[in-house]
Amino acid sequence: MTCAACVSRIERVLAGMEGVQKVSVNLASHRGTITYDEKIIDFPAIREMVRKAGYEAVETAPASRGQSGKTLISIGGMTCAACVRRVEKALKALPGVDDALVNLATARATLLHGRTEPPDPGLVEKAVRDAGYDYLGVVHGEGEDPVETLRQEELRDLKRKVAAGALLSVLIFMGSMQHWFPFLAGVPRPSMLVFLLVLSTPAVFWVGSRFYSGALRALAGKTSDMNTLVALGSFSAYLYSAAATLNPGFFEKAGITPHVYYDGAAMIVTLVLLGRLLEAGARGKTSQAVRKLVNLRPLSARVIRDGVERDLPVEALSPGDVIRVRPGEKIPTDGTVLEGVSYVDESMLTGESVPVTKKKEDPLFAGTVNGNGSLLFRADRVGADTTLARIIGMVEEAQGSKAPIQRFADRVAAVFVPTVLTAAVFTFIVWNFLVPHPDFTRALLNFVSVLIIACPCAMGLATPTAVMVGIGLGAERGILIKGGEVLEKARKLDTVLFDKTGTLTEGALTVTDVVPAPGIERLSLLESAVSLEALSEHPIAQAVVREGASLGVKPGKVAEFEADPGLGARGQLGSETVLAGNGAYMAARGVILETIEKQAEPHLREGKTVIFIARNGKPEGLIALADLARDSARPALGRLRNMGLALVMITGDSRKTAEAVGENLGMDRVLAEVLPRNKADEVLRLQKEGRTVAMVGDGINDAPALAAADLGIAVGSGTDVAIETGDVVLMRSDLTLVPDAIALSALTLRVIRENLFWAFFYNALGIPIAAGALYPFFGLFLNPMFAAGAMALSSVSVVGNSLRLRRLWRTTLRSFPGAGGVP
Repeated sequence: MTCAACVSRIERVLAGMEGVQKVSVNLASHRGTITYDEKIIDFPAIREMVRKAGYEAVETAPASRGQSGKTLISIGGMTCAACVRRVEKALKALPGVDDALVNLATARATLLHGRTEPPDPGLVEKAVRDAGYDYLGVVHGEGEDPVETLRQEELRDLKRKVAAGALLSVLIFMGSMQHWFPFLAGVPRPSMLVFLLVLSTPAVFWVGSRFYSGALRALAGKTSDMNTLVALGSFSAYLYSAAATLNPGFFEKAGITPHVYYDGAAMIVTLVLLGRLLEAGARGKTSQAVRKLVNLRPLSARVIRDGVERDLPVEALSPGDVIRVRPGEKIPTDGTVLEGVSYVDESMLTGESVPVTKKKEDPLFAGTVNGNGSLLFRADRVGADTTLARIIGMVEEAQGSKAPIQRFADRVAAVFVPTVLTAAVFTFIVWNFLVPHPDFTRALLNFVSVLIIACPCAMGLATPTAVMVGIGLGAERGILIKGGEVLEKARKLDTVLFDKTGTLTEGALTVTDVVPAPGIERLSLLESAVSLEALSEHPIAQAVVREGASLGVKPGKVAEFEADPGLGARGQLGSETVLAGNGAYMAARGVILETIEKQAEPHLREGKTVIFIARNGKPEGLIALADLARDSARPALGRLRNMGLALVMITGDSRKTAEAVGENLGMDRVLAEVLPRNKADEVLRLQKEGRTVAMVGDGINDAPALAAADLGIAVGSGTDVAIETGDVVLMRSDLTLVPDAIALSALTLRVIRENLFWAFFYNALGIPIAAGALYPFFGLFLNPMFAAGAMALSSVSVVGNSLRLRRLWRTTLRSFPGAGGVP
């Protein structure tokens, strides 16, 4: 694919197939996502339709069929499309192989084999050899992506042809400007013209072969694209020059002095091809985040089966396998620790640089790196089901998606080429028939200039390149954006709704104050509380025990322990009776609290939970607890407020507690006593007020609200639900990523708009100049060579502006040390 017209053509052809439900094709990544009904149509039929349209299709992620296994093999001896079909037929017949994709250009075949082990290499080798070809073995390591392999081959071909085109163009230019070079002065002009014709033929038709083949594909599809423009422009200049060389008398009889434009024809092709080369190189940089993730996938695992340890490729793993990971090795798949203790570096997944302690029953994720301990774990998810694989798939799909702003560009691109062709023909007619002194040569040059300068490739690249860079930058920081349309949603927000527990707060109670009664030592109060609460499993009791442990307070031996759920507990600590509970519990047991009740009031007003401690019927003091706000909450909320967004908190807590927390955090509005099932209703209520709402939640009990919001932001840590819920997934519980995500969306959308503006502005300005609009005023015409250079530069400038987003993002982050940033 080379331009927006190619994208439109493929989408139109595939969307017209029965059973195809949705098609989205991305020019920058050379990938398309197709949703279809397997009962009606299969992928081979889709691939054949793509081929009929003049393109090649390689299946890279058959997620709709649940396939996760993929093996790449090398094959020798193939020479044509018939060889490809023969090898594919032989490989598809193998047991366990769902599909075989053979690539003639790379001499490789991709075997898709679902969730089963790879097919027996012996059977694969026999099938290939029986088909009459050479089996060269399984390909391991990086570069297994067939799309990336094709891209690398395209780059090599472009480099060869640009180099050849540049050399031929220089020689042709020297021959055309013969009088500038004394050593060529003695060569007769007719002989020189023939020599230029010979040099120009490979320069135009071999170096520029992709333009002619693309134009023919477009013609076969009864449409046109940028290849049509380049092919028509270069061929017109070449054909006119060839006619002037081989039959100059024809022009002389018509009173026309024949000129040749071999240098223009050759340079047009070479300069446009140079633009393609620069585009291809720049596009390759836009997928760095995904490639980094892909390269994190380990190739093998040490599996224990039937008591024997052996190394197997990760494709051969099955759920339930027991796997050993030694110090320094990558975790091969998702699972649960069975034995051992170690630190695991999960920064590639969460962006958190501090290693995480892993012990029995803790989760492990594929691609993370084990520290200095040995772990034995059970495989829970393998292949395409691992967290890493799903993140890779999600980022790739997001990068291949279309932002709504691109729809306008697509509509323009669909009619752009026919409009340009019409403008070029009109230009030719004006300069050849309607001006006071008609000139066929000038008419032809202006015709060619219009065709060349108007190539719409910049429009086709304007949105997808920026989306790819933006989503890739987010992925590097632990912000997973699920599509180009999310970028525009984020930019339109005016309200951010936060879940309280587990999102704004840590989700667990923490002791904030220990207040002893007059005459009581603080450690004595804690000893009573810790001794009693050590026998309870209530979250409040656990928080008190943790606080005591942090201060070195050990629990004493308590007898006759009794708990009254929701109120308090009692027990015998030696010969003394110890009570812990709320005011009602103490009153029911005759404990008079008037000496410390006033000390409790400020804590209650702040929404804290207060428990009283008494010994032998006399109050010893109180302990206040709260679900503390995350360290990142205040800076994140401050930045969102500076961005002009309204801040709303939603919680199931009592109104008194909720308002205390909301006031402490500076929320604009608090929605209290809301059950999880009713949170979505509150989102809809805000939307009815005319607000555009982002919901920030933990991705579990907030799922309905995340789905109902205009933008759902799931704060997770790589869990299943976090990945599946919301439009944006924050891979670690750092709330500064919320304004980061919104800021990144704003920056990306700004770059998209800049790209589209300059793409449209360039064509709006360039076409009239190429048509000769400046001649009546300044006597200037646009040489087709300069038109070709300007066209190539326009595409490169669009890609370069998209890559500039990386620098803008780094500048933004630096403006807010320790966090993200806002533009």
